[in-house]
Amino acid sequence: MVDSVISHLTNIPRLELPLELYQRVGESLLLKIHFAVKDLLFEKPLQYIIGETEFHGLTFQLNEQVLIPRPETEDLVTKIIKEFSSVKKPLRILDVGTGSGCIAVSLAKNIDAEIFAIDVSPAAIEVAQNNAKLNSVEISFIQLDILDQSDYDKIPFNFDLIVSNPPYVRNQEKKLMKKNVLKYEPELALFVEDDNAFVFYKAISEMAALHLKEDGQLWFEINEYLADETKDIVQSYIDTVHVLSDYKDCQRFLKCIK
Repeated sequence: MVDSVISHLTNIPRLELPLELYQRVGESLLLKIHFAVKDLLFEKPLQYIIGETEFHGLTFQLNEQVLIPRPETEDLVTKIIKEFSSVKKPLRILDVGTGSGCIAVSLAKNIDAEIFAIDVSPAAIEVAQNNAKLNSVEISFIQLDILDQSDYDKIPFNFDLIVSNPPYVRNQEKKLMKKNVLKYEPELALFVEDDNAFVFYKAISEMAALHLKEDGQLWFEINEYLADETKDIVQSYIDTVHVLSDYKDCQRFLKCIK
């Protein structure tokens, strides 16, 4: 990973670094490399050190206020694009808990749609806005708390598609996670209380029942250990719910049709 950091800071392709071993560097760049390598020794995720990551073929800026996008979420986006890319009419899409904006921006690049994205965190909204600009897409961002029903008035339309990758890791599952995830990534975007694991699925499903168009779809990323329980919760708001597997054959997504 050190070579990836140096490549990023020097703008020298990683495979060409051995050819540039004796290149002179300024003191400022040397200090940046020093502190970046120090961060690596403390197991800080590479994406936070270099301040960016790749997702669905696009570049996204990141900081510790937003979650590092996972391959499972990329799989979710791929499935949604496959589902909707052949639709002829312009769509209206809502991304709930947008974080870095990776879902909303990727959908905007691949589907003819008017896209809205919401998050409770002003810092996350700022990151997502920057990523929309970086990738030359137009998205309307709204700061609101999906757990506060009084905020639902800020949601202006009904939608063809609502998608969310909400917090779903139970506190009891922290012991299964890497230490650097626990140390550096935002708890707000990851964890739920053990006795209230479905809080976001309930709230988002209730909102979707009000704001989905007829035959509109609601897509979730879910906890693979709680697939059946999550399906039952969502099905109390949306009639048709299918559990889908990810690329590792884990039960990871819900596709719901109003």
